[in-house]
Amino acid sequence: MIHNIRFRLFIYQNENPEDIITALNNILPEAEYETEIAEGINEEPIQILTGKISKKRKCREFLENLIENVEKESLQKLKSDLNRKTDERGNLFLRLDKNDAIDEKWTILDKGDSIHLKIKIAAYPAKKEIAVNKMDSYLEELL
Repeated sequence: MIHNIRFRLFIYQNENPEDIITALNNILPEAEYETEIAEGINEEPIQILTGKISKKRKCREFLENLIENVEKESLQKLKSDLNRKTDERGNLFLRLDKNDAIDEKWTILDKGDSIHLKIKIAAYPAKKEIAVNKMDSYLEELL
């Protein structure tokens, strides 16, 4: 169902890096990441964590956890937003609330401070319509 998951999140100067790494691990256990330092608007340092999950088992576990931990209403909204949140190459873009993830809560956001996920849906050929239909059917079975 999922080929891979790319993630990105920002750690701002006023945040505890250990908390944010906990949030990441609550969403993507055992995620390996690279850290880059960037400069924010006010010239304050920002850490950017990026990485990729490619193991099929880990991708499947993520999807199972997403379904299990996100409220039904949010999953229904995700289902209705699939076309808007999927690009022409079959990548589904999700944001999960970083602060909620610290407390092991999964909250899908449309904007704001979040864990950014780029989920490559296994669709052949890799086209938006096929990926959206596949994910839509999957969510339909569960809702």
